[in-house]
Amino acid sequence: MDDIELVKKAIAGDDDSFSQLIAARRERLYRIAFTYVRNKDDALEIVQETVYRALISVHKVREAQYFNTWLTKIAVNYALEFIRKAKKTVYIDNDYEVGYVPERAEEHIDLHQALDSLDEKAKTVIVLRYFEDLPLQEVADILDLPLSTVKSIVYRALAKLNIDLKKGEDDE
Repeated sequence: MDDIELVKKAIAGDDDSFSQLIAARRERLYRIAFTYVRNKDDALEIVQETVYRALISVHKVREAQYFNTWLTKIAVNYALEFIRKAKKTVYIDNDYEVGYVPERAEEHIDLHQALDSLDEKAKTVIVLRYFEDLPLQEVADILDLPLSTVKSIVYRALAKLNIDLKKGEDDE
């Protein structure tokens, strides 16, 4: 059974088809989430909430071929919402701060630091285009932006990343 048939069954309410679709995409969802929070537990929470939100609204998918775009959009939007909520939350103990420290030192690579210097929209565009290898039109669909705007964001973000990464090389 191909993905389009699975999506059509999931839209019709078949939980097994929905589970198969999610199982095939869970690593991708995790990668997207991890790119935003760089913490295993938070990324897993984002994936869990994304799957929940997708499950309760899968019947709203109008065209089966856009299931991936729709699911990615849910993941990105929730990841951004998660980050915004985390910034507003003030914790009294220090356990929270430990949660955002990457578990391994290798995760502190220059590229991720440079990505953090981008605004949310630019970071999302770069992650979807270059980390998830999505076509620009699909990135535009996910973010509800015109294709020309996405191209401009990519151009500006790459220029900024190039500058930031060159600064990092000069500092070494």
